[in-house]
Amino acid sequence: MKNKLKLSFAFFVGFLMVCGSTIAHHGNSAYDEKNPLTVQGMVTEFAWANPHVQIYFDVKDENGNVAHWAVETLSPGKLARCGWTRDSVKPGDQIAATVDAAKNGARVGFLRKLVIFRWPTIGNPGIARAMSRQVGEVD
Repeated sequence: MKNKLKLSFAFFVGFLMVCGSTIAHHGNSAYDEKNPLTVQGMVTEFAWANPHVQIYFDVKDENGNVAHWAVETLSPGKLARCGWTRDSVKPGDQIAATVDAAKNGARVGFLRKLVIFRWPTIGNPGIARAMSRQVGEVD
């Protein structure tokens, strides 16, 4: 009986160690939601993948120095319901991204709004509302 209990406990602890990270999720506490920032640049990669779609782009400053940015958006499923596809954003697109930037100064953030200069605004008006609700803004 004692060995059975030890074996069950060891199995349970092992299960938590292996599966604990798969059910975890993070919030947006690393991002400054009170001071959105708009940056313009050229897309280098659009990663349509779970759990969050990622947009990577390069921003040039006034001296020509390039800063590499990475922003996360909603899940592919949520974006698809708003009209986005895996082809909505392409490498080479010129964009303006309004983001909640990282509090620590890293060039990462959570996307609030995306303007692609080959289109007026991507998707439909519901995207901004969906993204605003995601980060806790009130319509």
